[in-house]
Amino acid sequence: MISTLQPLTESMFYTLMALYNHDTFGTEIAEFALNITGGRIQLGPGTLYTIISKFVNEELIVEISVEGRKRTYSITNKGRLLFESELERLKSMVREAESIIGGTKDE
Repeated sequence: MISTLQPLTESMFYTLMALYNHDTFGTEIAEFALNITGGRIQLGPGTLYTIISKFVNEELIVEISVEGRKRTYSITNKGRLLFESELERLKSMVREAESIIGGTKDE
C-alpha cells in the first residue's frame, strides 16, 4: 500500500493533480482545482492546508521553499505513484460502470 490516505477524496486527487507537472503553492492549487472542474471543486483554506499537511506527513509532497507566507510544494515519487494508482482505480470504476449500462450513450 502506498498510503493510508487511499482512496483519495476528490479534493486530495485534484491537489496531487495540480502538483503533478510543476511545483506550486496553496492558492495556485485551489485555483487549478476550481478552473479544471469548472467551479465544482472549491478548496477553502481549511480543507487545502489540512490536505497539504497530511500529504507532507505521508511524504507525498515536500515543501521546497518559503517566501513570507507563500510556501511552494513539489510532488514526490511516492505522490506520483499514488496519483497514478488512484487514476487507474477511477478509470476501472468507469469502465465497470459503462459495461453495466452498455457504454456511454450519445444524446
